[in-house]
Amino acid sequence: MAEKKGTYYITTPIYYPSAKLHIGHTYCTVMADAMARFKRLSGYDVRFLTGTDEHGQKIEKCAEEAGCTPIEYVDSIVETILRLWDKMEISYDDFIRTTEPRHMKGVQDIFMRMYKNGDIYKGAYEGWYCTPCESFWTETQVEDGNCPDCGRPVKRMQEEAYFFKLSKYGDKLLNYYDEHPEFLQPDSRRNEMKAFIEQGLEDLCISRSEFDWGIPVPIDEEHVIYVWLDALSNYITALGFGTENDELYNKYWPANVHLVGKEIVRFHSIIWPAMLMSIDEPLPKQVLGHGWLLIDGGKMSKSKGNVVDPEILIDRYGIDSLKYFLLREYTFGQDGIYTNEVMLKRLNYDLANDLGNLLSRTVSMVEKYCGGQVPEAKLRDEIDSELIELAVSAAARVEEKMDGFCFNLALDEIWNVVRRANKYIDEKMPWALAKDESKKDELDTVMRNLVESLRVVSILIVPFMHTTSERMREQLGIADVEVKWEDAFEFYKMDGCTVKKGDQLFPRLDIEKELEVLENIGKADK
Repeated sequence: MAEKKGTYYITTPIYYPSAKLHIGHTYCTVMADAMARFKRLSGYDVRFLTGTDEHGQKIEKCAEEAGCTPIEYVDSIVETILRLWDKMEISYDDFIRTTEPRHMKGVQDIFMRMYKNGDIYKGAYEGWYCTPCESFWTETQVEDGNCPDCGRPVKRMQEEAYFFKLSKYGDKLLNYYDEHPEFLQPDSRRNEMKAFIEQGLEDLCISRSEFDWGIPVPIDEEHVIYVWLDALSNYITALGFGTENDELYNKYWPANVHLVGKEIVRFHSIIWPAMLMSIDEPLPKQVLGHGWLLIDGGKMSKSKGNVVDPEILIDRYGIDSLKYFLLREYTFGQDGIYTNEVMLKRLNYDLANDLGNLLSRTVSMVEKYCGGQVPEAKLRDEIDSELIELAVSAAARVEEKMDGFCFNLALDEIWNVVRRANKYIDEKMPWALAKDESKKDELDTVMRNLVESLRVVSILIVPFMHTTSERMREQLGIADVEVKWEDAFEFYKMDGCTVKKGDQLFPRLDIEKELEVLENIGKADK
């Protein structure tokens, strides 16, 4: 129910603007957006953060190759990211860029706190360095001269650097995991991280002097603060931590959820909490590691070039179709395989056949049999009761699934109502009832129960497909009625409403034709 429930702070990773984002990044942001919208609708004061991680040697190199300054380079990429999030109707409350003064000031403040607590020292670093990943690796971690994360060649480097005493926090982290098993989910990720810590943590290199595209170390201008201390701090610098304006920090921290890809779970569940322990600040409540979208048998990656451009899919099928597919098809925490065919079938079966068809048939019948006026339900039999009980109990089940980040199961609960309503039409056969004047009350009851079921569905889908919800409510004659989560728990709410047929919600697709079109677009892009 939508009484005020307190604050809810959710974050995506900050994306690295070395090239345009692909559908893998889209997947993470769509999940965070659905959760933010769900929490707002169900009564929370939500803060939803996303942004970009803009420093480091890789960006400096990209800018050099593009013949511009690093800030000009990142500005141009960030523009495309903001445009994509706008196109995808992502409801973020703040977009943090690590080149902003508020972030730089906060990071320097965090560095100084760690330094004053005796957790930072100067030393010399020698190891294998992967420029694309911005990561140092030890002799044992490197695999045949290649980075263990991305598989590309590493180079031997030696330089003076500042270090964070990460090794000091191993036992504290293990204790924290044991005391707060919910901190890192799914369980498989937590077990991986425990094993990693138990091997022994090495101190972390947190500065570089080979390049200068970064935040200066406050006690040594020859050095810039290295990527992870800079990037991870965004979750609190965006709330004003380390500046005079820290009201948002006091209100929203600790974060409820850091939503991240599984490849950066280690940084968020080991380095980041250790940094917070060092400065004696609360840890986030939860780090959730989602799986990858796989294509051509491997992880989508900008460097491999095996990416799907979300803008093409949005232009062709609409944003709600793409959001529905991403959230319905994949199980949180597991990898999922992306193919155009799987997507198109999902759009046809679930959206065009199930939901679109249900709305279209219902509104047409109310217009035909009731002059467009939503009638009163005067009767109730077992079949009516089954539909009504399923509809009004769905919101509680959706809440439960959403709280477990099971987006696909939450949508399945909603589609159970959609499918049951379609079956209800077949069972009740309103076209036959309409031929018998003595069955008028029964026909009216069927029409009323169908529009009310669709009203409930129009509320439940708001976190996932808010534009589709608006279009449904227009046809149901309730466009001017405020969407309230608690209204999904009640059934008869549409007295005096008039329905009005509109366009098909989701036109049926010719799958063979669409596959050909998408394949040709893909070839043209290569």
